[in-house]
Amino acid sequence: MKIGILQTGHAPDEIQATLGDYDTMFGRLLADSGLTFETFNVVDMDFPASVTACDGWLVTGSKHGAYEDHPFIPPLEDFIRASYDADVPMVGICFGHQIIAQALGGKVEKFKDGWAVGRQTYDWQGEEIALNAWHQDQVVVRPETAQAVACNDFCENAALLYGRNAFTVQAHPEFGDQMIDGLATLRGPGVVPDPLLAGAHANLGKANANQKLALQIAKFFLERRIA
Repeated sequence: MKIGILQTGHAPDEIQATLGDYDTMFGRLLADSGLTFETFNVVDMDFPASVTACDGWLVTGSKHGAYEDHPFIPPLEDFIRASYDADVPMVGICFGHQIIAQALGGKVEKFKDGWAVGRQTYDWQGEEIALNAWHQDQVVVRPETAQAVACNDFCENAALLYGRNAFTVQAHPEFGDQMIDGLATLRGPGVVPDPLLAGAHANLGKANANQKLALQIAKFFLERRIA
């Protein structure tokens, strides 16, 4: 099954030198899953020819806000709606989670209570799991077609399932310790409060559910379900 990675941003150059860009991180996360990948840098206005050019779409994270005025956002929202209507499965991560919700009638905003960075725990359909996060924006109103499948006290809509059409997650299952350390060093200072950065560093090395999410993402693409 061929998955088109819709890359909506780029990792910092210093991180790309060791970990690669976001598409490379997803390739590692989903290795041996029966999926193949093609990257489209939509942030640079490189869009697929049609919503059926691949068998499914994965929308990545980004430093941009879904509500901001960038040239790639309106055509990406159009592409998301067309893919949804054509019954082509989509997965969204962080910004991808947010832009899919916004395109389908939800609301995204800069969250009043600030940032979530590093290892976070979530109630995932009754099971507590941990994932790395890096966000201030949130889906504050989910689309009518979306069901929340994960949450915590900070993030009400931490993962959303749109029937067989889309599965989206606010956290970053593709981020390991090196990525969180790199972001905390390169993008955090002066932007994210120092106590949150210290907490992110303190949690490096602790177990997370990245592989559990990798299996759910692959299952969604291949079987249109997460359980």
